[in-house]
Amino acid sequence: MLARETKEILKKTQIKLSKRKGQHYLVNSSILDRIIRSAELSLEDTVLDIGAGIGNLTIPLSKVARRVIAIEEDSKIAQILKERLREKGINNVEVLEGDAVRLDLPNFNKVVSNLPYQISSPITFRLLEYDFDFAVLMYQLEFADRMVASPGNSKYSRLSVMMKIYAHVEKLFTVPRGAFIPPPRISSAVVKFTPNKDVEVDDFLLKTTRALFQHKRKKSKKALLDSFHEWTVFDKKIAKKMVSMLDPHLIEKRPFQLEPESIIRISSELKKVLELSEFA
Repeated sequence: MLARETKEILKKTQIKLSKRKGQHYLVNSSILDRIIRSAELSLEDTVLDIGAGIGNLTIPLSKVARRVIAIEEDSKIAQILKERLREKGINNVEVLEGDAVRLDLPNFNKVVSNLPYQISSPITFRLLEYDFDFAVLMYQLEFADRMVASPGNSKYSRLSVMMKIYAHVEKLFTVPRGAFIPPPRISSAVVKFTPNKDVEVDDFLLKTTRALFQHKRKKSKKALLDSFHEWTVFDKKIAKKMVSMLDPHLIEKRPFQLEPESIIRISSELKKVLELSEFA
């Protein structure tokens, strides 16, 4: 029924969804219900819905939350969502038009979204800068697997490290391609992550991790030098001297083998070296 209703709305409004923009509308009601149950919503919650589309998730969210903030970048689709909300008499949804990666986000305490796939990485890192209870989000399966990957796994990445440091992450369930209009290229997965509120986002740690994982199969020493521009304004000769001052045991390992705690140590030591008077 939801699939038919979605197709009718798209046909009536002459909307053609773009795979390039990550516009894949979830039309499986049982999966929508499962997502909403996973969010454990109450009438005290303010929920952020990123990439709201025509409201297939937004509308049921509005029935169990105090307030929903729906973000949609496509202005034409945002107008369709507003019209659907008016027709249904729903008045606890605020629709914001724009790019969720750049918008100033109002206060919220939970995030529940079928994310546009092309913003998965930037929006996830941006959300970690905010104070909220937890997020239940749809990602491409490959991205979700990277989020939960452990050291030594081929999918272990900068994303894996950041998520382990800044949040508790769990993959809840997978979603088949046929649950969407249009079907995405690969299956998807719903992930729940709860921010670690005792950790602050450290910009230098982000830079160090990015430098390491640009060359994750080289030794960490070589990876830092090959991407020295990520973490220092000095030339490579000085960067080499700095790296030589780090714990040799740590920088002999390859980035994909490093535990998050080891990467934090590398970042901390590198930061201290940069603060030495001879380099300042």
